[in-house]
Amino acid sequence: MLKVWGRVNSINVQKVLWALEELKVPYERVEAGMAFGVVNEPFYKKMNPNSRVPTIEDDGFVLWESNAIVRYLAAKHGMGTLCPTDLKQRADSDRWMDWTSNHLNPPITPVFWGLIRSPPETRDMKLIASEAEKVGQQLQVLEQGLEGKDYAAGKAFTMGDIVVGVFVWRWYALPVQHPKMPRIEAYHERLKQRPAFQKHVAKPLT
Repeated sequence: MLKVWGRVNSINVQKVLWALEELKVPYERVEAGMAFGVVNEPFYKKMNPNSRVPTIEDDGFVLWESNAIVRYLAAKHGMGTLCPTDLKQRADSDRWMDWTSNHLNPPITPVFWGLIRSPPETRDMKLIASEAEKVGQQLQVLEQGLEGKDYAAGKAFTMGDIVVGVFVWRWYALPVQHPKMPRIEAYHERLKQRPAFQKHVAKPLT
């Protein structure tokens, strides 16, 4: 059985668990990271020298980096659904996955850590506000990209929506000002209807 190492409040682990749920792939999960430790133990560092989560082991194949894991699972278990067979649609889905890593993750991370995982007395509210503004600016790219689409790569839900979707949930769950973005708001509502999203993503931020 496929094995996943990672804690459920990690945005990167949530991507993998959401994908597995959509694909109906059975798995075993082992708590790892932050308070659970494990990631600095020799056996884990041998699998994942970054000492981060998630890591998966699938019939002897070890893989880390959450976007790569989502792509692997989608290709293996969801070709034609989560992983589009149309090359252009697949590239579009891939593009949005890379966009979150390169453009959305950098500014949203200090906002999340500042407001959720830092004691109030240590928060740099000026930095948090500045980075939150950058997130809003980056999301304008997604707002534009969703024109005429129900999902990131078109009318169908794909692997790209898993990676984009966890960040959209995090953004709207953060106690910051959210600029009006009708397409993203409608997209967010569509994602919230998915049982796998409800199970693994739609949780209070911790």
